[in-house]
Amino acid sequence: MNMQDASEEPTTLSIMMGQASNMYVSLNNIYVTSPHTAEETTIYRVHMQNNNLTAMAQGEVPGQVLNQFSMDEYGDYFRIATTEWTEEAQNISITKPLSTPIIISLQSTNVYTLDMNLSIVGRLENISVGENFHAARFVGDRCYLVTFQKTDPLFVVNLKDPTSPTILGNLTVSGYSDYLQPYDENHLIGVGKETVEAESGYFAWYQGIKISIFDVSNVSNPVQMANVTIGDRNSYSPVLDDHKALLFDKQMDLLVIPVTVAKIDPSQYPDGVPTSAYGTQVWQGAYVYNITLTDGLVLKGNITHAETAEMPPPTLWVTRTLYIDDVLYTVSQGKIKLNSLADLTFLMEVDLS
Repeated sequence: MNMQDASEEPTTLSIMMGQASNMYVSLNNIYVTSPHTAEETTIYRVHMQNNNLTAMAQGEVPGQVLNQFSMDEYGDYFRIATTEWTEEAQNISITKPLSTPIIISLQSTNVYTLDMNLSIVGRLENISVGENFHAARFVGDRCYLVTFQKTDPLFVVNLKDPTSPTILGNLTVSGYSDYLQPYDENHLIGVGKETVEAESGYFAWYQGIKISIFDVSNVSNPVQMANVTIGDRNSYSPVLDDHKALLFDKQMDLLVIPVTVAKIDPSQYPDGVPTSAYGTQVWQGAYVYNITLTDGLVLKGNITHAETAEMPPPTLWVTRTLYIDDVLYTVSQGKIKLNSLADLTFLMEVDLS
């Protein structure tokens, strides 16, 4: 569709592919993925040139695709990260030794590079077997992956040689990231949940919203250089499911995130607050941060659409933020609120109800 000339007819192309799951678009190609089986994903490449659309290639990779950030085109190669389930036989003693091993399904993460014919030319498989795949981001000749079960390994994958992807290094910290946002070529922002390891069992208890800054300049030894946690267990942000809810502008040193904040009342737990305890949701709105590599994440203030001190109804939950010139706009179903970007002073609001 020509966004500059509405009189121009759109170009269309129909492809028989069944269900489409995710899509990645470069300047010249559209890649559409479709689950072929539970163990395999089909990829279609459609080439764009001027007003022409041409179906060019079809290929398959093992596993399933998490989202659009699990895919990328770089040079003459298409890169993709997938997750798949593998079965493993284990002898587990419950009350007495078992004569027959139990078959356990384990999740693993893979990275593949494909040529323009969508044939696999390089593969890195069985990364972090047994852990859930939470996030991926391709930046230049690197890929960053987040897996999680009890702690959060952030993997740095080298894709300089498309035929031989390798792991350069990894960082293990508490919590996990559901979304990775590049800050610059050597730093990432992660948004996810803080966690506390369970005393028994191979899992961890989710806690509040966690925002991290990762330094990956030393690829063999990435570090978490700053982080903040918002709220207690039962806190939520739409950024965990939709990256469009995050406002980040490096030149403005600005990061804004909509959050629902839950708080635990310690007086309800005279013997100490258990890590499994849920907080009560008490506040909803946007947290506004100054973000720099020198100072990390510094809270500038927060904005809510609530009209009283109580938790607002869902129609007043902030879901999007943006700025125009020196004004910060926060958007809910019920209103648009305008605040000064300099000091968050209230300017006006528009009632949408």
